[in-house]
Amino acid sequence: MMLLGRSNECAALEELLDVVRGGQSRVLVLRGEPGVGKTALLEHAVDAASGFRIVRAFGVEAEMELPFAALQTLCAPMLDRLHRLPEPQRAAIGTAFGLSGSAPPEQLLVGLASLSLLADASREQPLLCVIDDAQWLDRASGQALAFVARRLLADSVAVLFAARGPRQELAGLAELSLRGLDDDAARALLAWVIAGPIDERVRDRVVTETRGNPLALLELPRGRTPAELALGFGMPDTVPLSGRIEDHYRQRIDELPQETQRLLLIAALAPLGEPGRVGRAGKLLGVGAGAEQPAVMVGLLDGSFCGCGAESR
Repeated sequence: MMLLGRSNECAALEELLDVVRGGQSRVLVLRGEPGVGKTALLEHAVDAASGFRIVRAFGVEAEMELPFAALQTLCAPMLDRLHRLPEPQRAAIGTAFGLSGSAPPEQLLVGLASLSLLADASREQPLLCVIDDAQWLDRASGQALAFVARRLLADSVAVLFAARGPRQELAGLAELSLRGLDDDAARALLAWVIAGPIDERVRDRVVTETRGNPLALLELPRGRTPAELALGFGMPDTVPLSGRIEDHYRQRIDELPQETQRLLLIAALAPLGEPGRVGRAGKLLGVGAGAEQPAVMVGLLDGSFCGCGAESR
């Protein structure tokens, strides 16, 4: 299903996947402000990637000083292929990922080894590499992934990055710049969010203040009456939209029980957000069974986390 107001972007991603199915590689950087829909478009690509093997990596702000942290996450599902690599590449990537101990690996050899792994995996079926929050990639991973992206040719590999702003390593790669939804799409999304009628002037004010940012349209009106919306969101124009969204989330989280807040923090620190792993970590930190329920009820965790606390016991 097409995302509201993103038919052109969805079509571009689907066309990219078709090209890769035909045996050519493609790389694309989705760039835009927080909440503009980069992750949603990545998920659309994943949903449309029938017949592809999908591997993922995430930039994590807390791991930016850990060399090769994101690259290891991306390549982990393919490490059973290490024995096929030339020995210098195998040794370099093994050292980079902590599989063997020796002198720090050469960045060039790590990049070549990563390229070889992806190319080898793509011989069995097309490969889709999804890298979200690329603005927080550790430098070593960013360099290696950019090296790979520039050297893929006749391999059935698609590499999709999502980033908030420019990043030196990704300069020169094909890019799709995302802006807020147009007025018609923004109004349609707002009508889906707000139950009941809303004055046209109030609706237009909300669309203007959010600049068509989909996440802002979904989140900032939450819990507000039409009368409250008519007064705006009560924040000066000098506050960035991303700051308004973060403050809104912070207020919602502050209203939750302490154990639920702790579980949300654990989930935020888990790059892949695996409910089972989050539940086991919560148990170690004393989070009780059912702590996820308040966050699921208000939409801060999805339904896959239901029972994660109880399951870990």
